[in-house]
Amino acid sequence: MKITFFGAAHEVTGSCYLLETDHLRFLVDCGMFQGGREAEDKNRRFPHFDPESIDFVLLTHAHIDHSGLLLRLTNLGFRGPVYCTPATADLLQVMLPDSAHIQEKEAEWHNYAKRKKHGRYTSENAPLYTVIQAQTCLKHLKTVDYDTDCAPYPRVRVRFRDAGHILGSAILEVWITDSGRTEKWVFSGDLGMPGRPLMNHPTPIEAADYLLVESTYGNRLHKSMQATVDELAEAVNDTLLRKKGNVIIPAFAVGRTQEILYLLSDLMHRGRIPKTAAIYVDSPMATAATEIMLKHRKLLDPESLSLLDWGRGGASHIRFTESVEDSIALNTVRQGAIIISASGMCDAGRVKQHLKVNLPRAECTVIIAGFQAQGTLGRKLVDRVSPVRIYQESVPVRADIYTLGGLSAHADKAALMAWLKQFHKPPRKTFVVHGEAETALGFGALIQKELGWTVDVPAPGAMVDL
Repeated sequence: MKITFFGAAHEVTGSCYLLETDHLRFLVDCGMFQGGREAEDKNRRFPHFDPESIDFVLLTHAHIDHSGLLLRLTNLGFRGPVYCTPATADLLQVMLPDSAHIQEKEAEWHNYAKRKKHGRYTSENAPLYTVIQAQTCLKHLKTVDYDTDCAPYPRVRVRFRDAGHILGSAILEVWITDSGRTEKWVFSGDLGMPGRPLMNHPTPIEAADYLLVESTYGNRLHKSMQATVDELAEAVNDTLLRKKGNVIIPAFAVGRTQEILYLLSDLMHRGRIPKTAAIYVDSPMATAATEIMLKHRKLLDPESLSLLDWGRGGASHIRFTESVEDSIALNTVRQGAIIISASGMCDAGRVKQHLKVNLPRAECTVIIAGFQAQGTLGRKLVDRVSPVRIYQESVPVRADIYTLGGLSAHADKAALMAWLKQFHKPPRKTFVVHGEAETALGFGALIQKELGWTVDVPAPGAMVDL
């Protein structure tokens, strides 16, 4: 048995792990790298193996850093099934074509900028993949309900367990029989933070021979929800009442947008922020994701189902934009607006235009409500870089930047350790992945110190022969 770490090793994006025995080869996740030119180069060099040799793919959840290179995989020769939960499959029906559309538009923009700069025809940048290729990729999806065993290949058994991260997210339990011996692998995927709206707590797992655990926030503790809500109210009031500007919130369309809508509406209902504020959701995908959540109501935290009502446009202060023209029109709004838009790391989609318009304005505020990978525009804003580059232009950062750590959909250090402590005995080996190098190494050392487990923190491209 061998495992190779092709992504999310010493970094957070690009999740992709190849497992091999004498009789099969399969992937767990096939995600896009995110974060600047280096990430673009990695995506174009993918894969470092023969796609035709892969028997099947197991997908933990729909986020693009876990699923986004499935399109490259199928376009380059993979012909097998991709197993995921039904909710993940429904989200991918929206997210993969949207990602492909963004790739096409980004390529179009870069080509236009090159022609404008050189004043003549130059070699064209091809998109990483296309919408047509996304539709082809979607035909490979095979769905499996939570807590139901499936057999994707002879001598392989898989069970998807609720990870509590986003709708449909899963922890994978995988039993592989090789040479008459069965070993159990557990892949945490992205683990959710207990006690957050909408999602259930991550499912406890009791045993594994080999474990891959994420470490995105393995070096810190999140703020409490109450402190986070207080800071959100402070940022909104300071911007709308004192500075008379706009609030821009880059947010993932799946999960985070719906959670923010609820919190803002609740604050407004309780009189903690102005009732005159206009909340714009500038993300067609967020609207579609809300409908998908309603379709899969049974997967959500029963106490939080009412939150979804805010995402259906029932509240008069929430306005959903659909057309590009509606989105562009928001650029003329000078004050009193809260604009929630994707992408969550600010590297693509409609939020880039809103940032370009509002970042130079000292009366405005940007609220960062999720993890920002190294190299992304969002990370540069968190790190207070100024100016930043947006659409090939230099944009000064005069707006205030708030970071709300308490809204993360990822478990923090304490929650990760609490999940690990539910194992009845140590795995034979634990691999710490999906964390920036310093964070992953530190979290691995913490596991060794507190639990006494055997830990490996694999480097990018590392192959471990077991």
